[in-house]
Amino acid sequence: MDLRVRMITERCDKESILRVVEMCEALSVPRSSYYRLISVKVKVTSKLKISARKLSLDEETKVLTLLNSERFCDMAPGEVYATLLDESEYHCSERTMYRILAKNNQNIERRQKSRCYYERPELLATEPNQLWSWDITKLKGPKKWTYYYLYKIMDVYSRYVVGWMIAYKESSELAKILINQTCIKQCIKENQLTLHADRGSSMKSNVVGQLLADLGVTKTHSRPHVSNDNPYSESIFKTLKYRPDFPAEFGSIEDARKFCRDFFMWYNQYHKHSGIAMLTPENVHYKNIDEIVSKRQFILDQVFEKHPERFVNGKSKCKSPDNNVWINKPDVVRYVA
Repeated sequence: MDLRVRMITERCDKESILRVVEMCEALSVPRSSYYRLISVKVKVTSKLKISARKLSLDEETKVLTLLNSERFCDMAPGEVYATLLDESEYHCSERTMYRILAKNNQNIERRQKSRCYYERPELLATEPNQLWSWDITKLKGPKKWTYYYLYKIMDVYSRYVVGWMIAYKESSELAKILINQTCIKQCIKENQLTLHADRGSSMKSNVVGQLLADLGVTKTHSRPHVSNDNPYSESIFKTLKYRPDFPAEFGSIEDARKFCRDFFMWYNQYHKHSGIAMLTPENVHYKNIDEIVSKRQFILDQVFEKHPERFVNGKSKCKSPDNNVWINKPDVVRYVA
């Protein structure tokens, strides 16, 4: 049927003298089929027509270059369109701008291009008082919406808490006092220390920043919303709040200070830390490692001599803390001789 209709169409185009009725009757084709095919052909032909409103390739390129320019790269097309109109300039409609962006796979959140991307902090400590981490956490008070603020500074290499305080509020002035006193207590020299923190208001304050500049202390910050960039501070706060005797709330700020005083004394002097080969932070911070590790190794050697059959893999070697402690260890580490 379709073949015969096409034949009629071609014959009618070539031989206008033949009537459509005669041709349809000769080939036993309904005239409705012939006219239907003609209408489809007209529709297809009309779709192929280029609109007079369509921009040329050069004009589209000009609009795309304008949208990606430094001036307009972080603006929405509507804002670009209105800005150009205010300057008596017109290139195309707002909708055409969207079409050009979509055609070039750029129809996304345009302000992403202007956002600030924070670098991943990669910090190394090879000895005590080289890299500190500090943070502030809330402790619940006796009433609803009442909190006490615990400021804490920890040495990353040894896990030793070098300074802490509890206050009624979070304040950059209080943080400045604590950092200054702790640096004096630990005899920190200029260009010796890096102080790492998250992006809290006190951590980023100009007051703290000016103090660190005066002391010759380098400051670094975590990326926004990335808790893993400050893992050592997060870890000690978890150890604090998961203690069996940690209360649901403190009756007064004196109660909070007494609890934290006992906790930090236990943490520094008695807590066997898994991250530093089951030594206490005080042992590592004040470099009593060799004596303790040698004593442990001596005991293991004596037991091995008496009962070697109990050691499946041979003589055991006592663990020592890592010499290199990282915040975000890079995939490829280059050591400078």
